Amino acid sequence: MIHRADLHTVVLDACRAHPAIRLETGRAVEDYVDDGARVTVRCADGETVTGRALIGADGLWSKIRGQLVGDGPPRVSGHIAYRAVLPIDQVPPDLLSDSVVLWAGPKTHLVHYKLRSGALYNLVAVFHSDRYVEGWDSAGDRGELMARFAGTRPQVQRLLDKIETWRMWVLCDREPIRHWSRGRVTLLGDAAHPMLQYLAQGACMAMEDAVCLADRIAARGDDLAGAFADYEDARYLRTGRVQVTARIYGEIYHAAGVTAELRTGMMAGRSPAQAHDGVAWLYGGP
Repeated sequence: MIHRADLHTVVLDACRAHPAIRLETGRAVEDYVDDGARVTVRCADGETVTGRALIGADGLWSKIRGQLVGDGPPRVSGHIAYRAVLPIDQVPPDLLSDSVVLWAGPKTHLVHYKLRSGALYNLVAVFHSDRYVEGWDSAGDRGELMARFAGTRPQVQRLLDKIETWRMWVLCDREPIRHWSRGRVTLLGDAAHPMLQYLAQGACMAMEDAVCLADRIAARGDDLAGAFADYEDARYLRTGRVQVTARIYGEIYHAAGVTAELRTGMMAGRSPAQAHDGVAWLYGGP
């Protein structure tokens, strides 16, 4: 599993090591102009930057997507996530695991796993809510979280009790689309195909995008518009499948009543080999 913060560090280190890459932080791109030969972006501070092409990898609230696709705001799922980390020595020994552990219940679930080579323990608690806050790093309300998880298993309560401060984000995605490229402009990662976190595939799909896009550019040479179209053709069905399947997993995790009984019966009857085969399309590679 790749955590967002760890991936961010890896990408930044790789960029700093490459002589052809110039990193600029604290700069926001507002819009762009593609004249067919070059692309010029306009930054929030008024400065413009011109290059051969533009790859919008600016996430769920992508300004580039807004201009390129124009499909409005993201779809709010009705699920909200609270995240916190514990130093590993503060985790109760009987709840510490080398595996990713998920506790699922009606309209809630908690997932926990090790980070940073076992130095930290990551906790992500998800529940249904109609709150909407744009972004992915707002302060969470501990009282709301504990109320939503009232009555859950003692193991879950013990872990939640360890945390005083939570960060919160509203879970959103978008409908899969067939086209996210036009001319010398394309999208990558969440800007192209934002997905819910239930398959833990956001960063993975972005890296697959990057490899695929690099291969298509290498094959097409100076024909960047053609390379972007090839990349889109190669990726849209796979990423669309992940988007749709992630939504389904969210409903399965949080099922209640008859739906929960059906889920449990269906999953309990599968052998390990059948479970493995069920996700071979995802983990077996594009």
